[in-house]
Amino acid sequence: MSPNESILFTPLAIGKLSIAGRIIKTATSETRATADGFATQQHIDFYLPMAKGGVSLIITGNVYPSRDGKSTPLQMGVDDDSKITALKQLVDSVHVHGTKIFAQLNHSGRQVIPSFAGLPEAVSASSVKDLSTGTRPRALTVAEIERIVQRFADGAARCKQAGFDGVQIHAGHGYLVNQFLTPYTNHRTDDYGGSFENRLRFLRDLYRAMRARVGKDYPMIIKLNGSDYLPLRPGLKTPELVQIAKAMEHEGIDAVEVSVGQYESGFPMVRGAFARCLSHMRSGGVRHLALWRKIAFNLFWPLMAVVFNLLFKGREGFNLHYARQFKQALSIPVICVGGFLGREAMQAAIEQGLCDAVSVGRGFIADPLLYRHLHDGTSGPRCVDCNACVGLIGTQPVDCYHPRIRAEKDAMLAAERKSIVRHA
Repeated sequence: MSPNESILFTPLAIGKLSIAGRIIKTATSETRATADGFATQQHIDFYLPMAKGGVSLIITGNVYPSRDGKSTPLQMGVDDDSKITALKQLVDSVHVHGTKIFAQLNHSGRQVIPSFAGLPEAVSASSVKDLSTGTRPRALTVAEIERIVQRFADGAARCKQAGFDGVQIHAGHGYLVNQFLTPYTNHRTDDYGGSFENRLRFLRDLYRAMRARVGKDYPMIIKLNGSDYLPLRPGLKTPELVQIAKAMEHEGIDAVEVSVGQYESGFPMVRGAFARCLSHMRSGGVRHLALWRKIAFNLFWPLMAVVFNLLFKGREGFNLHYARQFKQALSIPVICVGGFLGREAMQAAIEQGLCDAVSVGRGFIADPLLYRHLHDGTSGPRCVDCNACVGLIGTQPVDCYHPRIRAEKDAMLAAERKSIVRHA
């Protein structure tokens, strides 16, 4: 089978929307907005090469629909009508090349360092301290929950008005929706805590409010963990997460993207090598930690890197064993993220029935033309899983920060620009 005959380049229906291929750019925090959350030319510059390279669907980095849900500086927001024009410019720039684009809506909840993100406090389902950052959130009141639900609905409506082809609710990675779903972080005794149905209520309310604003045919997908990956703690395991996905399929969600982990899990959601990542983190959010945490991190990050290198070794498709269980239970498309880089691994995942599409983050950061290279069977810069990009989230624009790979990427894009000018 030649590359362009691969199942990877066949259409996939997400609700009423058809995308041209099954390799998706997953959400990666861009750190490219203005201080007050407006999309910028930097966003267009980041995504435009991917669109020119033919990727069928881009999911943006997390966008906050509620100011109290901001997780990092320079994060995009959709919390006010004034932001629609800039978002529309981003959308239009990728639509010119036939690429679809979804906005990922998210609220950080307790997974934030308030002083780093410019917030007065953190909020969550319950007042359970985040052991990775030391942040102890305040439990939301019912009135505040209802207000956040409304802001998600307003945000989804603004995304539709800006021309986004759909939205994704981020319900994984330990952020606010996940905090309501998970017994470890949800100790509530009211209608939003306790039983499975009560813990699901916040997500269900979000979805229903958003759906009411955008209409029944507008694509809405969800990102869920395959496991919360919280040993010795009451995190969600795969069977209950599949049950959540089935409940949301019944509600009308159009697809599920499967990932893994929370901040307290370490790094199961990226994997690879961590020396560059942790070294870079010293100049980022770590500077805003409590003094003893900051000192401990600066002393022990090399040892932490060794441990994480052993625990979270890089490999392609590391979430497929979770995705397979979602695929067996659901009729809607299942998208699997997790270290994919090469055509063989991506193609095998779909052909073996483990998922319907794969999503890629770091691979596209290293090689924005990855989709074209996979389609044509040609080579480009290849991510080496150093995770330097992860260590700079919130402090530097998302990009490849491995010196050799970055040089290859810059040279490739310069050659691409010259080719376009030559053929203009």
